[in-house]
Amino acid sequence: MLAALLASCAQEGDFGRPAKGTWNSLIETTGTIAARERGLAASASPLTDDEEILRDRAWRFLMPAQGRAAFEDVLANLTRVRALPTGWRPDAIPAYHDGLLDQGFRSAYSRYRRLSEDATADGRLIPSFAAVAARVFEADAMRLRALPLAKSLDEWDMRQAAMRVAENRCLVAWVRIETGLRVARYRYALEHFLVEMPGREAVPAEQALAFLEGRRRGLDPLLPPEAAERCGLAEAAAVALAPPVVAKY
Repeated sequence: MLAALLASCAQEGDFGRPAKGTWNSLIETTGTIAARERGLAASASPLTDDEEILRDRAWRFLMPAQGRAAFEDVLANLTRVRALPTGWRPDAIPAYHDGLLDQGFRSAYSRYRRLSEDATADGRLIPSFAAVAARVFEADAMRLRALPLAKSLDEWDMRQAAMRVAENRCLVAWVRIETGLRVARYRYALEHFLVEMPGREAVPAEQALAFLEGRRRGLDPLLPPEAAERCGLAEAAAVALAPPVVAKY
């Protein structure tokens, strides 16, 4: 029963999005309350359709690339909804590589193929996420322009609007960091596979990783470089944005 409960904390729907249901809705609400208690931007205003989509599409990048245990998925999901602070989670770059080694794949080729599939799937999702983020930011600009014109708004209303704008930007900044960390984890796995089980299968894996790195750069124009620091994500950003070590073979 405990295992089933833990697994339910990270219910996943189609296309890597969180499954719609009572449990996921509950932890989303809990996370908003916890974030507000820690002084983070957490607006009580209802989400727009695009803001809902943005949060759904962020799901894949804020969950582990390679879940190794139900309990780790629970902690990751609670961090994603901000019930736990982002700073507690170590940037375990070897985790993806170690997770693939722990799985009972029949051959080395299967591990390379899994790496290629994961990197390609991530890369394919980035343009749609970036497009939704751009629409959300455009709506945020309209929201901010409307604030001084609306005579019926009080201080609480204005604060909720400002917090929602900050919330949206920090979510995108977080996804930008996490995609960088994914690249680092995939790169670590590829470099170690080349030593542990060298083979021609490394070539498509390297191509998939290059594809993801190229797509990741599409997130950079959305926010200024200092956005991560403003959102309290500077330490994770330093790891994510460090130059990757290029594998040579």
